[in-house]
Amino acid sequence: MQEDTALNFRHLAALLAVAREGGISRAADAMNITQPALTQGLARLEGELGAKLFTRAASGTSLTAEGALFIPRIERAFEGLRNAERAFPGTPALHRLGTTAQWRALVAVVERHSVAQAARALGMAQQSLHRALTMLEGLCGAKLFLRSRQGLEPLPAARALARAASLAFAELRQGRDALREFRGVMDGRVSIGALPLARSGLVPKAAIALLARYPNVQLHIIDGPYGALLHGLTHGRIDCIVGALRSPEPGPDIIQEEWFSEPLSIIVRPGHPILHGTPDAQALSGLSWVLPREGTPARDAFAAFFQAANVAPPRQLIECSSLVAARGLLLGSDSAAIFSTSQVRFELDCHQLAALPAPLPGSARPIGLATRRDFTPTKVQTACMAALRSAAADLAGHIPGVVEKGGDQPTGAKLHA
Repeated sequence: MQEDTALNFRHLAALLAVAREGGISRAADAMNITQPALTQGLARLEGELGAKLFTRAASGTSLTAEGALFIPRIERAFEGLRNAERAFPGTPALHRLGTTAQWRALVAVVERHSVAQAARALGMAQQSLHRALTMLEGLCGAKLFLRSRQGLEPLPAARALARAASLAFAELRQGRDALREFRGVMDGRVSIGALPLARSGLVPKAAIALLARYPNVQLHIIDGPYGALLHGLTHGRIDCIVGALRSPEPGPDIIQEEWFSEPLSIIVRPGHPILHGTPDAQALSGLSWVLPREGTPARDAFAAFFQAANVAPPRQLIECSSLVAARGLLLGSDSAAIFSTSQVRFELDCHQLAALPAPLPGSARPIGLATRRDFTPTKVQTACMAALRSAAADLAGHIPGVVEKGGDQPTGAKLHA
C-alpha cells in the first residue's frame, strides 16, 4: 500500500475547494491557480488514491461516494493544522502551503531532536531535511527550534505544529484505508498500545479474532511504559491503549472506557514459605519485591497498602516491568511480585508460579480502553475495538476477583493489613 505521507497537501486543499465551491473554475479562482493546474492536481490525487473522487457535469462538479467518504478526513487533518498555525499570526495558510516533505521533516526532528537521526529515519539527505525545515520556518515567519548541546530543541509552537501534522498523517492514512474498505479491501492498519495486564491474554485473544475475520489487516501491538504509549496515542501513531486506566484522565482529548476492575495478587515461586498462612503487612514488608516502576497504578496500590497499615514499605526491591524477567527473579529467589492473575494465568496454570489466595486489599484497578476524543475509526479499527471488548468480557467472566463495571464487589479470602 502507498504511504499516506506521499499525498500532496496542495492537491488535498484543491479537492476541498472543489467540494466547497461546487465547480473546477470557481475552485481555481478561490485558490488563485489556473484551472488546468487544479484539474491536473486532482487527477494525480485520484491516481494516488485509486479512487474517483468527483464527477463533472454541465451544472458543475459533484463528489462521488468515495469523494464524500474522503473529504471529512481531509477536513479533520487540516483543522488540526489550522489550530496549530494560530501560534504564527500573520502567516499564510500553512495547512495547504506546507509540503508533505516539510511536515515529515518537522515531525521527525521534533521526535528525535536530531537532524542526523531524523534524516536516517526518513531515508533522506541531511541537507534536504535542513532545507525543508528552513522553508517551513520561512512560511511560519518564526524559528521553530533552538540549538543546544543535546541537539535541536523544538519550541512549544513547533511541538504543537508537529503533533497536528502527525495527526493529519494519521487521518489521511485512515482515509486511504476507508477508501479501500469501500471497495471491499479490508487490509488497513490497526495499532494497539498494550499495557501489562492486557499483553498476555486480552490483546492476543482479540487479535486472533480480528485476523480470523480480516486476515490481511496490518496489526501492530505495541508495548512500553504508559507515557510512551500515551504520546503515540495523542500523536496518531497508536489507535487505542488497552489496560489499566488512569485517574484522573490524562487529558481532555482522551476518552477512557472502563470494562471491569481486577485486583492485584501477590505472586511467588511454588513452595515459598509465605504461602503457608495468611501474612500481614509486617510480614510482607520483610520480603524482597519485584515491582513495576513508580507512578503506575499497581505501584501506587502497593504503597497505599503499607501506608494504610502504618507499616514501613519494603526496602529491598527491584523495579521491573518485564514479566519474563520478573518470572526469572521469582523462580530463583524468595522474592515476591504483584500481578493481576490474568497477567500470569499461564504460569499459574502450569504451576511455575503461585498466588496467595487473597488479593492485595484496595488494589482493584479499572481496566479498559483509551482513545482520542476525536478518533473516527475505520471499519477495521471498529472491528478491532469490538474484538477487544468481547475478549475483555470473556476475561472478566473467568477470573476470580474480577468485578465487571456495575457489578457487585468480589468476596472471598482477605489479606489483612
